[in-house]
Amino acid sequence: MRKLIVVAFCAALHAGAAEYQFHLTPETTEVHWTLGDVLHTVHGTFKLRRGDIFFDPESGKAGGEVVVDAASGESGSNARDGRMHKNVLESAKYTDVSFTADRMEGRVDLNGVSNIKLHGTFAIHGSAHEITVPVQVIRKGDTLDAEIKFEVPYVAWGMKDPSTLILKVAKSVQIEMHAFSRISETSAGHTGGQ
Repeated sequence: MRKLIVVAFCAALHAGAAEYQFHLTPETTEVHWTLGDVLHTVHGTFKLRRGDIFFDPESGKAGGEVVVDAASGESGSNARDGRMHKNVLESAKYTDVSFTADRMEGRVDLNGVSNIKLHGTFAIHGSAHEITVPVQVIRKGDTLDAEIKFEVPYVAWGMKDPSTLILKVAKSVQIEMHAFSRISETSAGHTGGQ
């Protein structure tokens, strides 16, 4: 009898567990980058191709992928952007920059504000790198707002340093992404193990 109660309890817990999908679109997602140099700070943007993050707010399991168009990077200077695409990103060859999630640290509060860490693989310039990024998530009705800020040490990751004898630039670029979307409950099976 006791075994039957335990089995029933576990089944009830599993039935109550829900997985959610956070669907990102180019219209509702902004990707900004910031690079410092000795004269001033350069600001620019990238465009999202697609993105879906799946998560279980109770277990911390997460999965899904966010893909950015590498060739869409721009800063407002055609000459500077041309050098960035040709010499640093080589975006004609490496067309995508992506993040694939595998788990999260912390819990998503579906009734308010959450600060979590999303762990996964960041792929850029033909190489993949394990990273953990901080994410602030705010539930507003049936939508989620997500703010992500992290640093990409592009020189350490094998990309060319665009510094010259006269102009020195930082060897890391700051990335900020803001996305908002409706969230929807999905069938389990998308999220990875923790």
